Amino acid sequence: MLALRLIRAARPAVHLRRLLVSAASAGTAFLLLSSLGYALHHPEAADAAALRLAWCAVPLAATVYLALAVARTDPGTRPRPGLSAVGLGPARLMALSALTTALSCALGALLALLAFLRLRGDLPGGPFDGAADFLAADQPLPVPAALTLLAVVPAAAAATAAVALRPKDPRPARRTPRTFGRFGTYGTSPRRDTFGAYGRFGARRRGGTPVAAGAAGPARGAQASGAAADLRPAAAVHAPAEPPSPGTAPAGRPGRAAAGTASGTAGDGTSALPGVADTDPAGLPWGVALVTAGLAAQAYAGRSAPAPALAVLLGWLLGGTGLVLAGPGLTHGCGRLLQACRPGVLRLLAGRVLMTEAARIGRPLGVVCAVASAGCALTIVHGSAAPDHDPLSALGALVVAGSTLATLLTAAVETRQCRAGTTAALLRLGAPPVLLRGAAALRAVALVALFGPLVLVIAALSALPLSR
Repeated sequence: MLALRLIRAARPAVHLRRLLVSAASAGTAFLLLSSLGYALHHPEAADAAALRLAWCAVPLAATVYLALAVARTDPGTRPRPGLSAVGLGPARLMALSALTTALSCALGALLALLAFLRLRGDLPGGPFDGAADFLAADQPLPVPAALTLLAVVPAAAAATAAVALRPKDPRPARRTPRTFGRFGTYGTSPRRDTFGAYGRFGARRRGGTPVAAGAAGPARGAQASGAAADLRPAAAVHAPAEPPSPGTAPAGRPGRAAAGTASGTAGDGTSALPGVADTDPAGLPWGVALVTAGLAAQAYAGRSAPAPALAVLLGWLLGGTGLVLAGPGLTHGCGRLLQACRPGVLRLLAGRVLMTEAARIGRPLGVVCAVASAGCALTIVHGSAAPDHDPLSALGALVVAGSTLATLLTAAVETRQCRAGTTAALLRLGAPPVLLRGAAALRAVALVALFGPLVLVIAALSALPLSR
């Protein structure tokens, strides 16, 4: 009931995103049911039916990706102060987000089932003419198989949302240095024994200072104070030294911290600006390598007259995965290029935002580029010869393209929500709204100028061996 109330109390933009998830889920569920109908109508072609079912994995992945992006931007399931007191902690909010995602996908699956039954003629209205190949209107529909296929999309989307939005500890993991204890053993105690401390007969340690056996009198006199010191808690005895304040320099190195702060970097050389990384994302070299491997696989497939479908599919998968991995790095590099050659306020702001949000919008951009390059390659390969128009192929292409574009727009919305505090601070400092809109337009133009030619080049290289 709480999930239903959160769905009902959402804003129209949130409802629109959930309806997009339902529409994508309906298209994917209809494709799954169509593969079942094809298997019923052609029982002798088991391989072709399995291939149709395997191709449904592409729109299924696109739908799940869109559902995850929508679940991340849902304001109703976002942790807020005071919710844990009423029983809505991070785990409960994660469960509500997964349940909301499952309900949206289940609505789409129900609509797909109604449309499939309507076209088959099981509902009043009669069967649809000319579509008996994948509807199997002359045979009864197995209910368990149909329900199993319909449950795939909601289950996959809910499980992905639950795993991605699971509660995490916001505190960074503390990494204590490994020290050597007594006799070379590993330990974590900050106190280290001096050499030969346990080799001297009658040696005692009081407060970290060894006392010789000849000084027994002073040792006995100080026994009470030593016992009182031993009764102190371990946290007080082994308490580490307090770290210096950010504005002070360490001893022996005067002026280093102040110079680092003035130059925009910390004392250790790292960036002092919050949220801005100085290094490129690590996936860029791997992405370039995978794109190159995909192009090589497609070139190898083009050596034979009938290109093997497995090699072509492998090349496209490698190229698409490479684009997804290289997307954050390319976005980060685009932000750096915007700030080159003595930038002004507009270019500096646009470039910093791209560098900060490279990991958030880079992967959806990579997915869109992979889908766009595959579509352009198919268009180049077919050329003027129009292939047989299959409604299921058109539906699958529409689901994949629409889901990827909707995911990119949802990632842009998430980025805007995460930068709401920074935008409000800039407005309070007197930044004109025209400057913020100009920076957003400049970011969009820069990304299109970078990724547009890249998509065309990869599509042309992918289609070149296959169009011979």
